[in-house]
Amino acid sequence: MEKYLGQEYPEEKRIEFLSDNCDSIEELGYSRRFSKDELNQKKEELANISITMNDIEIEKKDSMAYFKEKLKPLKETKGELLEHLKEKIEFVTEDCYKFIDYERKEVGYYNKQGELVYNRPIMPQEMQKTVFSINRQTGTDE
Repeated sequence: MEKYLGQEYPEEKRIEFLSDNCDSIEELGYSRRFSKDELNQKKEELANISITMNDIEIEKKDSMAYFKEKLKPLKETKGELLEHLKEKIEFVTEDCYKFIDYERKEVGYYNKQGELVYNRPIMPQEMQKTVFSINRQTGTDE
């Protein structure tokens, strides 16, 4: 069989020539080679799509960095809250009020709400009573 038929006719006439001279017309799937013009068109389309995809990837990266930065403080706060809920306590640093009980030989620290937050045995250097502690024991006010 010849490699090409009806090449001497233009496309419309070639279809008519092939149709008139064939035994039957059947639908058939096959691989068709691209022409040089079609290949160049596909390469140009691929280049354009690649450039567009690259632009979108850069935009996506910038957006992800923006959202990551926006989520960072929320994640930190969430972590702290989860830790507080888990432990049911929070460590705080604030002014506390120290009271010495010489009879029990104890020292107690109270927060501004009046809650005992820490107590310990009295230290030897704290055994010396002060004017304020004497007044507190006798109940005298000046």
